[in-house]
Amino acid sequence: MATDELSSKLSRRLQIEEGAEEPVAVDVPGHHNGSEEKPSTANADSELGAKLFRRGELNEGLGEHSQPSMKIFNPYTEFKEFSRKQIKDMETLFKTYDAGKDNYIDLMELKLMMEKLGAPQTHIGLKNMIKEVDEDLDNKLSFREFLLIFRKAAAGELAEDSGLCALARLSEIDVSTEGVKGAKTFFEAKVKAINESNRFEAEIRQEQEEKKKQAEEQKQRRAAFKELQSAFK
Repeated sequence: MATDELSSKLSRRLQIEEGAEEPVAVDVPGHHNGSEEKPSTANADSELGAKLFRRGELNEGLGEHSQPSMKIFNPYTEFKEFSRKQIKDMETLFKTYDAGKDNYIDLMELKLMMEKLGAPQTHIGLKNMIKEVDEDLDNKLSFREFLLIFRKAAAGELAEDSGLCALARLSEIDVSTEGVKGAKTFFEAKVKAINESNRFEAEIRQEQEEKKKQAEEQKQRRAAFKELQSAFK
């Protein structure tokens, strides 16, 4: 008898999970509290059935796993057409107008930037500027999207009378020896002439040498100051 009852329960549970039978709430004696009753097992069984159905879809390749993006943005490897100094200059400009310090330039911050650069834009003009490089459609500029402005300018992809072209032209960032108009030819020649890995190694080495030189000069100034102090003692 016990074996038949257990087999019956397992068969019914399988039917419920496959959706062949609706679950029914069961009253358990001694578990009533006045007029309140325990919630039925229908919701739990339905949730279990939904999870099992979803798992079956994934196993059969009908569904897709939703996973957050783990891609890390590296401006030096993604924007190889620019030198480290150029990217750092762009980052300095970006942070200058990122008043909220949230790593984004929103519409109001862009408005202030264009006013400071001497090329104020209308509200629609500002929205169009953001829209042209706003890849994630969040209506603001990330640092990567900010760099896209200069990439497009260097490739000659910006209209001469556009707000983005004015931003690239007036930002005082030296993107090429020929200016924005001739940057495309300049960068193409540069990519052919210079090995990328060697160029970055040379730039890093130059930065280290400059820091070493600055430290040595500071050391010499301190020594001269101490010598001057001892002369007055």
